[in-house]
This record gives sequence, structure tokens and C-alpha cells, in this order.
Amino acid sequence: MQNPESAEWQAPPPPEKIAPAEEPQMSELATIGNIFFEPGRTFEDLKRKPRFVIGAIIICLLVTAYSFGLYYKIGDSGVRSFIAEQIDKNPNASSMTGEQKTKAIDMQMTIQKVVRFVMPLFVFASLLIGGLLYWAGAKAFGGTGGFLHALSVWVYSSLPPAIVGMIANFIVMAIKSADDIDMAQSQRGVIHANLGFLFDGKAMPVLTTLIGTIDVFYIWGWILAAIGLRITNRLSTGSAWTIVFILALVGTMFRVVSAYFSGNPV
Repeated sequence: MQNPESAEWQAPPPPEKIAPAEEPQMSELATIGNIFFEPGRTFEDLKRKPRFVIGAIIICLLVTAYSFGLYYKIGDSGVRSFIAEQIDKNPNASSMTGEQKTKAIDMQMTIQKVVRFVMPLFVFASLLIGGLLYWAGAKAFGGTGGFLHALSVWVYSSLPPAIVGMIANFIVMAIKSADDIDMAQSQRGVIHANLGFLFDGKAMPVLTTLIGTIDVFYIWGWILAAIGLRITNRLSTGSAWTIVFILALVGTMFRVVSAYFSGNPV
């Protein structure tokens, strides 16, 4: 029997070589510009290193600026008139006294003021939720990316439509008379790149909302999202588009239900 001590000593096998993490080829500022012109190359870089902070900050600032801009364009009296109109749609409004309606309007004015100041928090939270939904959808289809990849796709697929759309909104809001702005239809913007303007939003809020989802800015974002999910998660084109369509359909359903109960296009 061989003595264990006399057995020839063998060196332990070398540890497996771990491939170094790929370094991004673009700065985050360059990513913001390139997403407009080279989305495929940009998402390839986001696959190497997901990032979203500057894009998310830009979106938060744009949405918040629009919220304040719309309020100051409509004016305090216009906003109060809109709130009073919404209260009157409530079946219980007929039993309210004038004083009760005034208190309800004052409360809504206060709430809207607070919401405007904390708007960046709401927008950032919505971006996180969107990233979570993309991550869950990608995992369901066998995607290889992590949560930060999905969040990067959500933010950077939303960024170009948000920038172009908001610039257009600010221009139209500056030249349009406050009397011509319907606050109910302007919550998502005073300019709509869809056929919803052909319908009376007050008379047909559900149909207007449904038609309004077929919007150039939305479609642009969907295309970017499908490209981003395919690249960052190594998904097929069909799987990426399925995720985008499912989430778009769910979002449309929520908007239609909201329009039905509020009586306003959403």
C-alpha cells in the first residue's frame, strides 16, 4: 500500500480566470446625445454598464417644469374653475353647500400645490416602477440583464420623446392663449401627436383616451424600448416587442378606466 506521505505532491489547480467587467465606451452625457441618433450602439454601451441617473434627472425636471408652467399659464382662477367643474361632476355635489364646495376647492388647490413641489419624487418613483416591470418581463422571457439594465432601458427609451415632446409643449404653451387650453386634456401635454384632437374629450373621454394612446411620441418610446430590451437582455425581437406591447396594453387599460370614472380624457 502506498504511503500517502510518499505520494508525489501536485499543485492545486489555478483558479478560474474571471473576465474583467467591460468598461463603457460613452460617458453618461454622451449617452444622452447618442440615444437620439444611435440607439443600438447606445444600448450596447448600457449593457456594458447600466446607468440612468442623469437621464432620470432630466425627465424629472422636464415634467416638473411643465407642471409649474401649466399652472401659471392657466392661472389661479382657471385652476379653481377646473376643480369646481370636477366637483360638480360628482353625484354628491348637489347636496353640498356653497361653503362646503369652497372648502373642497381650497383643499384641492393645496393638494395640487404640494404635488407640484414633490413632482420629482413621483416621477422618479414611476421610473423605478417602470424599470421593475421591464426587468420582470425580461426575466419571464429568459432575459440575461439585471434590474439596472431594465431601469436604464426604461429611462433612455423615455428620454428622447420626453425632451422633444416637452420642448414642443413649452413652445405651444407660450404662444397659445390660456382660454384655449383645456386643463383636463393638458395634464399630459398641450400638444398631442395623435388623432385624439378629432374627438370631443368632454363628450367622449374614453374614446379620446383610447385613440390618444396611438401617439407618435409613445410609438417612438416603444421602438426604443424594444431595441433596448433586445440588446441589454439578449432577447429575440419578438420577445422584446411582446414585453413592450403587454405593458403598453396594461397602461392603456388603466388610462381608459381612469377616463371612464373621471369623465376626462387621460
